Amino acid sequence: MLFRQLEYFVAVARERHFAHAAAACHVSQPALSAGISKLEQELNVSLINRDHAFEGLTAEGELLVIWAKQIVAERDAFKAEVQALQSGVTGVLRLGVVPSASTTVALLVAAFCAAHPLAKVQIKSALSSTEIGRRLHDFELDAGVTYLDASEDPRLDVVPLYEEHYVLIASERLIPDISTTMTWAQASRLPLAVLTPEMRSRQVIDAAFSRNHVQLAPQVETDSIASLHAHMKTGRWASIVPHTWVQTITPSPRTRVIPLVDPIATARVVVAISAPSPGSVIARAFATVAAKLSLDELFDQELSMGVSGTAASTVKAVR
Repeated sequence: MLFRQLEYFVAVARERHFAHAAAACHVSQPALSAGISKLEQELNVSLINRDHAFEGLTAEGELLVIWAKQIVAERDAFKAEVQALQSGVTGVLRLGVVPSASTTVALLVAAFCAAHPLAKVQIKSALSSTEIGRRLHDFELDAGVTYLDASEDPRLDVVPLYEEHYVLIASERLIPDISTTMTWAQASRLPLAVLTPEMRSRQVIDAAFSRNHVQLAPQVETDSIASLHAHMKTGRWASIVPHTWVQTITPSPRTRVIPLVDPIATARVVVAISAPSPGSVIARAFATVAAKLSLDELFDQELSMGVSGTAASTVKAVR
């Protein structure tokens, strides 16, 4: 049995198409089919249901693909470990990021690349916490920036990054009576643009409104962070976002950032990597860098600078 044959099989299981799998493996389709046929002959089982096209895996194939993914991943991890001993951490870090953390992940990547200048980073930022967990288990990602409650999985190791809490961002014409804080009930009376319901940070927001017996009915919903920023900047809509976003927003002089209270809603963001040892060298290196950052302190400082008037002095009080 050759590693290359297992790679071909994993590619077909992933792509569910022989030609696409061959392209992903940089071989001709006949070479890929021949490699899988040799694997089937050696194991004396049929792994793929096929006629002229891929029609799914057999029961034996569904079982083997789990082992094949792990074997290939461990092979890659061993090669990376040897390379790291020779010249430092290299290769590509495949990083999955929940949308609400897409505004802050650059801080982690900057620290990681400073520590490991030969490494590269490939970011997938439109993934749910559930999808990040699945891709980590399937060795399709090396690390994820995700929510703690979605990563409480014994197969994952986590490094706490920071705790989100929520602020209202709005033009002062929408909230002319500036206050140091705002309740969720008060916020519900404003024209709101928010993220879509499947996003974890939106679910935290919905839960906070629900505790005040309010059902959120926003005028605008979007699954795009950039779109949400653009709607906020028009001044027509207020929005409720994690306080970490203040770090990347350049508000106009008439924009107000106000902490939301009653309740103080929070969500813990972590770096998650696969727990089995030895695992991915580049993932462990990323987690080590993340553990050294003090992002809670940084984001609190940024929020203090972004909050208007006397609200800055109350930021720590409402945490």
